[in-house]
Amino acid sequence: MDHVLFWVVTIGFHIYTAAYLVGLAGWWHLLLEVVLRNGLLALIIYANLEYLIPVYAYHKKFYSYLAGILVCFLFYVLVKNTHDVFLTVYTGKTALPFWQYSFYNFSIALFYMAFSLALQLSKEWYFQRERLRMMEVEKLHTELEYLKAQINPHFLFNSLNTIFFQIEKTNMTARETLSKFSDMLRYQLYECNGDLISVEREIQYLRNYVDLQRLRKDDKYSIDLKATGTWNDAQVAPLMLMPLVENAFKYVSHFPGGDNRVSIQITGDLRELAVQVVNTKDTRVAPRTAGGIGLRNLRRRLELQYPGRHTLEIDDGKTVFDVRLTLQLGL
Repeated sequence: MDHVLFWVVTIGFHIYTAAYLVGLAGWWHLLLEVVLRNGLLALIIYANLEYLIPVYAYHKKFYSYLAGILVCFLFYVLVKNTHDVFLTVYTGKTALPFWQYSFYNFSIALFYMAFSLALQLSKEWYFQRERLRMMEVEKLHTELEYLKAQINPHFLFNSLNTIFFQIEKTNMTARETLSKFSDMLRYQLYECNGDLISVEREIQYLRNYVDLQRLRKDDKYSIDLKATGTWNDAQVAPLMLMPLVENAFKYVSHFPGGDNRVSIQITGDLRELAVQVVNTKDTRVAPRTAGGIGLRNLRRRLELQYPGRHTLEIDDGKTVFDVRLTLQLGL
């Protein structure tokens, strides 16, 4: 709507200032002037907003961005100068040298380019402020719900330690299971309070969760988690990957003698984290809608915490459910 208003005002003002052409050259040339000038302006304005800024300015390639802007100005001036010379000759006046039209045409291009950029930056600032406000509201809501549901962590861990030492030392499987469960609780209670957590720690949390799921499933299930990458000190929002894995185990098929599979592949580096989670489906049960509540909540978190820096692809096939998430961790 804001773009429509911008062009209505721009074109309306141009028609008002160029109305004298009707008496000199007729309605056709007024129409040509309006279409040509505003078409050229639209071309360089949207080339700047849709290509030059996202590709060069946002990635701090300022010399390339400046070169692109200069090409846009040069293109506008050359085409508009040619039309101005033609229009002057057509109306019976003496045309000025070709380059003497350049200053006026360059100033028009510069004004509208700067004005459109100022409007775009103002719009982005407004939406960024609204996004931060919404994140704060949701964070407060989450903290309130967390406090309502929280039990005393010291009591919880003391109880787990008591249970751990009550388990026979020869029962290493039970002890390891309880240790993994304790580590997951510690991660959720103590380490997820900040905005970011190390990628390695998030993956370790997923490993513990998958190991516990293996204990709940029998030999009919094939469960695989592979993480290959060099993340070093890279960080990610805590529990961002968990909904993908939880959904896979929640909706995995239960064929008595068929293929029941959950496959988790994690790759990436300092700048990017890519996750693919695949699970087999049971077509005999009612299909889920858009991946369930977990994935809907994940979409919301991605919009707030990784705007413009993520892709989420869901392939709800006939026999498998395939989810791919890519996060841009840094520039």
